[in-house]
Amino acid sequence: MIIWLASYPKSGNTWVRLFLNSLVFALDATIDINNIKLGQFPTRKHFQGITDNIDDVKEFIHNCSHAQSKLNLDNKIKFFKTHNAFWKIGKHRFTNDENTKGIIHIVRDPRNVITSIKNHYGYKSYEEALNFMKDKNKIIGVKGSTKEEDLPTPISSWKLHYNSWKNLVDLKSQYILVKYEDLLNNPFSEFTKVTKFVENISEIKFKEKNILKSIEDTKFENLQKQEEKVGFKEGPKNNNKFFYLGPKNDWKGLLDKNIKDEIEISFKNEMQDLGYL
Repeated sequence: MIIWLASYPKSGNTWVRLFLNSLVFALDATIDINNIKLGQFPTRKHFQGITDNIDDVKEFIHNCSHAQSKLNLDNKIKFFKTHNAFWKIGKHRFTNDENTKGIIHIVRDPRNVITSIKNHYGYKSYEEALNFMKDKNKIIGVKGSTKEEDLPTPISSWKLHYNSWKNLVDLKSQYILVKYEDLLNNPFSEFTKVTKFVENISEIKFKEKNILKSIEDTKFENLQKQEEKVGFKEGPKNNNKFFYLGPKNDWKGLLDKNIKDEIEISFKNEMQDLGYL
């Protein structure tokens, strides 16, 4: 069954993914950002033999649970990163109890998400990036792409994405919320919270010394240096850096008042719920 690493884009998912990848798959190896065994969902190969038209969003929605059931035929615990909102369209859901063991939900202050969105998608202005974040019908991905991970993915708005995973009324699966800011401020405590969650819902066990090593290996500056040296195949198509600002991404010195105020008005309830306001 699947343990999801679920997040809105540019919220710290790759960091948590690399941390768990180091612990589970590459403990004795140097971190390699271009060889991540902890996969993503969806990719095109997940739908082979299920549909020949995965670039059609309706086909994706109708076959999402079928693809996950196929992945779970081995009855083993597996991790997948996803940026999908937990959408519910008619009788179809992004996932279900038959396929999901647990959810690690990663969130980040939208006032900092916006700068990373602007960089990653190559927007010229914060206004464009904010429109991206407010679009309840937002779908990322490129139809007909030759990249495995690049296919239509419904993410909705930042607000609806957060609420969709927080309010999992259709799932009985175990859930944990992880804030990017807490990972920055107290990495050992927060990553230990993640590992304990995994231990509680699986037979996987972790040692403290290994947790410490994986935290050290996945420090932002280490990942940034590796991207500068060898590139990152999951990086932006516009050649901007994926590991861009990290801890230096602080809205207080980056956003003008109008953008800050609009974010706080648009996402007020969610930001208050998360303690950002």
